[in-house]
Amino acid sequence: MASSAAAKRLEGKTVLITGASSGIGRSTALEFARTNPNGNLRLIVTARRTDSLEELAAQIRKETNDGVKVLPVKLDVSKADEIRGFVSGLPEEWRDIHVLVNNAGLVKGVAKAPEIDEEDMNIVFTTNVTGLINMTQAILPIFQKRPNGGQGDIINIGSIAGREPYPGGSIYCASKAAVRSFTESLRKELIATRIRVIEIDPGQVETEFSVVRFYGDKAKADAVYAGCDPLTPDDIAEVVVFAATRRENVVVAESLLYPNHQASALIMHRRPT
Repeated sequence: MASSAAAKRLEGKTVLITGASSGIGRSTALEFARTNPNGNLRLIVTARRTDSLEELAAQIRKETNDGVKVLPVKLDVSKADEIRGFVSGLPEEWRDIHVLVNNAGLVKGVAKAPEIDEEDMNIVFTTNVTGLINMTQAILPIFQKRPNGGQGDIINIGSIAGREPYPGGSIYCASKAAVRSFTESLRKELIATRIRVIEIDPGQVETEFSVVRFYGDKAKADAVYAGCDPLTPDDIAEVVVFAATRRENVVVAESLLYPNHQASALIMHRRPT
């Protein structure tokens, strides 16, 4: 069976995904595997929850009949020392990474100043901003060693929140605005290379994100999506893999994704429930 252009462009590549235990990260790993199930593709999936990573790895191996190699690695991107030792801790044959998907991220609470919890603020920034930058700095030298100025893809998962701040989201919005600025600066700094810097900004997506935001309160999380048909993690994963499988000269620099009922961070149509 002839493989698609997208599948051919993934042949022999190693893809690293952070925050892969659930949501967008998990769907992204599955989408990469399904796009090239037998083309010597390697997936490094990282997160804090190893049991979920092991389940994901088993599912991918089963679906692809062991055609895709998967390496689950426990990693908390908010801890700089874990990132510092990450590459050297990988088996030798897994260190030649081609695609980095900086997906790990979270939000805690909906507090407004001056009620914002300091610990919540620290967790959001160390994960969403510092973790993403540290991860990029750990992997970028691998890309830069390749000929003709270097080659590889850095795909940062941003948010509509980084473009349009909203009440009750000040810390999360600030963290995603920082991701946006870092991404744009990086793209300009790497302009003389073949390293592509890509940002994907989802609007409303239904994941564990809202459950974490409301400290595990499922009813409050469900209310966020009442009367709506939010995007799914699979929708975002398709765009991540699309961006990573374009011809090398094509940079899908940024994508803003909304469900049909959303027109901005604050403008959404809700059906009566």
